[in-house]
Amino acid sequence: MPLGWAIISTGRHPDLKMAPAINAAEGSFIAAAVSRDLGRASAFAKKHEVPTPYDDVDEMLLDPSVDVVYIASPNALHAEQTIKAAAAGKHVLVEKPMALSVDDCQQMIDACDRAGVTLGLGFHLRTHPGHVRLRELVQSGGLGTVTLVEANWGRGVRGQVTSPPREGLQAWWDDPVMIGAGAFMATGVHCIDTLRFLTGREITDVTALTDATSEHPLEELVALSLRFDDGSLGRVLTGRRTPDYVQNDVVVYGTLGRGGVHGSIDVNMTGELAVRTDAITIDEAYEPDPLELYTRQVAAFNKAVIEGGDPAATGMDGLRAAQVTAAMLESAKTGDRINLE
Repeated sequence: MPLGWAIISTGRHPDLKMAPAINAAEGSFIAAAVSRDLGRASAFAKKHEVPTPYDDVDEMLLDPSVDVVYIASPNALHAEQTIKAAAAGKHVLVEKPMALSVDDCQQMIDACDRAGVTLGLGFHLRTHPGHVRLRELVQSGGLGTVTLVEANWGRGVRGQVTSPPREGLQAWWDDPVMIGAGAFMATGVHCIDTLRFLTGREITDVTALTDATSEHPLEELVALSLRFDDGSLGRVLTGRRTPDYVQNDVVVYGTLGRGGVHGSIDVNMTGELAVRTDAITIDEAYEPDPLELYTRQVAAFNKAVIEGGDPAATGMDGLRAAQVTAAMLESAKTGDRINLE
């Protein structure tokens, strides 16, 4: 039988990406949708052919047609809702960032382990075919010993100094208490996870500069220097104050050459894989598709639930990103290099 999914939060991302992806992926359908406003839940349910709208998470968790809960609520609610879903015997795919603290992430992992349910993270860039192929090349030694990795994701609006404040329900996303950090939570965690995915290595040291101030505590531009546990170095630049940034990509440099997927650090499948060594030359372009990566992510999660094994990104992957986020915030505040070991 196909898996019934419930979606918590009916905002832009679930509406435009995840709901269509769940309906498109083999082995799944949307059984329920939850919003604090029943009218919003009902409108979302009608649009995406969802049989049951709810305005209460606890009530939805009693629904026997729900096998998987996708959580896209404000970041501060992820831990509580994941733990509740696990206790109800539901598998959980939680949107990034996993939670606001490493302790919360660990509690989420423990709750899902105790309940015997699958926990996955919304790091959709792991399913990009260019990233998958580059990971295989890196980990097989095709680039030699990795020395430097980079991930960059810049965007913005010309003439806009800072992002305008949001109103209504969307105002939650401008509240530091609810989301923890700014641009890094939106795009930086994707950059971090993609570098971990490509290299198979863990980050041990973080040094950060951000544009956060007392008047604007949520950073909109972040520059990171990283060290990995094999001694290789990393760089990340991410934010929403660079409208003409042309380097939205991920690149791995090794002793035998380099490989990168240019234009792939994005919400959609796009970009070009380019690899250059003495022995290997690869040029591969990907047709843009707004849903493909999300459909692959859902399909991978369905497979993990049905057949066993891990989804594309696990709870531990979410916890590692939370560790780096905490280190980023501490380093930006103190000016120190933060060691994670």
